[in-house]
Amino acid sequence: MTTGTESAAATVAKPAGESSGQGTQVSFGRRAFERLGMLPVLVVMYALFYALTIYYSDDGTSNFITAANNMNILRQVAINLVLAAGMTFVILTGGIDLSVGSMLAVSAVLGMKMSLPTAIPELSLPTFILAGLLCGLINGTMVAYFSINPFVVTLGTMTALRGAAYLLADGTTVLNNNIPSFDWLGNGDFLAVPWLVWVAVAIAILSWFILRKTILGLHIYAVGGNAQAARLTGIKVATVLLFVYAINGLFSGIAGAMSSSRLYAANGNWGVGYELDAIAAVVLGGTSLNGGIGSIWGTVIGAMIIGVMNNGLTILGLSSFWQYVAKGVVIVLAVLLDKWRQQHNSAN
Repeated sequence: MTTGTESAAATVAKPAGESSGQGTQVSFGRRAFERLGMLPVLVVMYALFYALTIYYSDDGTSNFITAANNMNILRQVAINLVLAAGMTFVILTGGIDLSVGSMLAVSAVLGMKMSLPTAIPELSLPTFILAGLLCGLINGTMVAYFSINPFVVTLGTMTALRGAAYLLADGTTVLNNNIPSFDWLGNGDFLAVPWLVWVAVAIAILSWFILRKTILGLHIYAVGGNAQAARLTGIKVATVLLFVYAINGLFSGIAGAMSSSRLYAANGNWGVGYELDAIAAVVLGGTSLNGGIGSIWGTVIGAMIIGVMNNGLTILGLSSFWQYVAKGVVIVLAVLLDKWRQQHNSAN
């Protein structure tokens, strides 16, 4: 399994004057970075927090690398990974979606309202999914068929959908402790692994299959690499764009079900700031903000890095304010890494 970046663009040929000997002089570090991506960073971060938790503990032991805490990290990462998987599709086309947190909120509120005894509880889970899908289709339609900048579109829908979530919840929290139709999703487990984790893994595998094993996946990379060239080769660019925003909305709806089933509740504040975590995970994983380069497995590593960082800072007792600072620094470093990667690729 490779966590490095992947591209649908054609391989650049070596200059005629470059000998095979020169080609073998590529540094080991650079080859390792291209193949492993951010996996070494994740390993180093694990080791660092392990050492820090031992150093600051009273008895010289660490509760960071334990089976229980690792499962807790996976549970915390699951929702962000689902959102980041959808975001990977969007960013691969050179787009962006700032509304994933708001789509999660709308789908969560609608799904929880449907779960109430006065509604139709059996339709709760489909409501989560369809609400997210519909929101994604709205974004995709405006980007694909009205040629509106994705940043502008999703900035607008982020605000509008956030307001809609508050209105749908009547400014309160929708609570329901009796949700048998999807309680298993947030609080059940299979083979001692939470269903939240299984769902996240399934979505990662599905995303990998679409991007790597289908013609649609090839078209997604091609549109991100050069939309005009893709259009000239016969690719239906608008259809591809509609699909990536729709699947992003679909995954946001699933994430809404995951978060609501975990806490038996939903309100207009659900998912605030989640779009930043998703974008950071995607870029950390090696997907270029310019599109055309990236992989879902890189996104998995990026999501794990953010999850481990949040968990480690919490165990060390740092306030949530410092976690925001650390997350912001990580996002900036991820963008700088993306810029360095692009310059490196251009030089070669």
